Amino acid sequence: MTVVEHLLVSGIYFFLALMSIIGTASAIVQARRLYWAAPLYFFAAWLTGELALIHLLWQVALTAVLAFSGALDNGLAQLGLGLFALSWMGLVYLQIQAMDTQRILRRALRRGLGIDYRSSLSPERQRVLEDGVRASSWMKPFSMFREGVRVHSHISYADGGKRNLLDIYHPHESREGGYPVLLQVHGGGWMIGEKEQQAKPLMYHLAQRGWLCVAINYRLSPTAAFPAHIVDVKKAIAWVRDNISQYGGNPDFIAITGGSAGGHLSSLAALTPGLAEFQPGFEEADTSIQAAVPFYGVYDLIDRYEIRPEMSMEKMLSDKVMQCTREENPELWESSSPLAHVHEGAPPMFVIHGTHDTLVWVEEARTFVSAMQNASKQAVVYGELPGAQHAFEVFHSVRTDHTVNAVTDFLEWSHARWCDARD
Repeated sequence: MTVVEHLLVSGIYFFLALMSIIGTASAIVQARRLYWAAPLYFFAAWLTGELALIHLLWQVALTAVLAFSGALDNGLAQLGLGLFALSWMGLVYLQIQAMDTQRILRRALRRGLGIDYRSSLSPERQRVLEDGVRASSWMKPFSMFREGVRVHSHISYADGGKRNLLDIYHPHESREGGYPVLLQVHGGGWMIGEKEQQAKPLMYHLAQRGWLCVAINYRLSPTAAFPAHIVDVKKAIAWVRDNISQYGGNPDFIAITGGSAGGHLSSLAALTPGLAEFQPGFEEADTSIQAAVPFYGVYDLIDRYEIRPEMSMEKMLSDKVMQCTREENPELWESSSPLAHVHEGAPPMFVIHGTHDTLVWVEEARTFVSAMQNASKQAVVYGELPGAQHAFEVFHSVRTDHTVNAVTDFLEWSHARWCDARD
């Protein structure tokens, strides 16, 4: 290796070490009042925190190769090695933190559902539950396909073209009484996103275990103004109720989930069955939901408790999503917030949020859960994950796969309770 090549390799190694320490620090430190820098911080923290062990492995492997080649014998490379060493300690911490997800969520489920909540399931359904996670899964974070699941793609549920299509993740094995249904609503700030992009770890996991999962598109802003988004979600629920039996699904049990904007829409749908203003032209349709699992959702669009005054969404919402100000249409802004619809008849709900969420602050979830627990007669479970960022469960990771297991527990419990009540 020539002197120039040696310096180039050392410089690249130092740069990668610097990027690594920045990413690791971003994942560990909770920083939120970042204004224009918030998206950059989010991406660094998100991709580092969820892929901590993978980052550690490639960085150690790179260091070993360079050490073997003698490229670590100058000052710049050794400074890079020092930065990497600090980063590795942080990555180990992040991996241990993610591994604690199982304990945290199991404790939340026991607190919300009862210590022996699994005993209410039949022996057959208890066998589909899992406690551990497989390295073969989280070491291939973007590999989603699972044996025994087939997908029916691009089925129209309303007249909105591409934005009113859905996909069905269909189990291979039959289930007595038909498959219970999970409806997935993607996020993306009400302005971007596709049905194929989110919640695949959860949907494939459930479909392997006898659930039928439906992922939908819906109209997006600024082309469409709220309440078009929730109207489409309601149309999808009505379509599932009327048509899902053709695919083996049970139209009488529909659970709903979604993250971010999808968390907002899924919780709003769960709390507003039959609300006429969200069901124009199909007011009589049954849009009730039997269980809900919102992830890192926005629950109060008007921020009535001033949780995020310095990082307000109001201008973006006014200009792009609501397309009116709060002063111009206070009733619409109020009705858009799930927090405004909390009531005693709400379905069982499992709210999941990360403490380090940069885009939707955890205090909003805490406020919503407190209101739900005070009002609802059904179970309200809250899983708050230390260190978790926004969108943490989009791909496989240790944290994602433990969360998927916990959500499966909750949905199986909710379905068993529903079956018992019906019988």
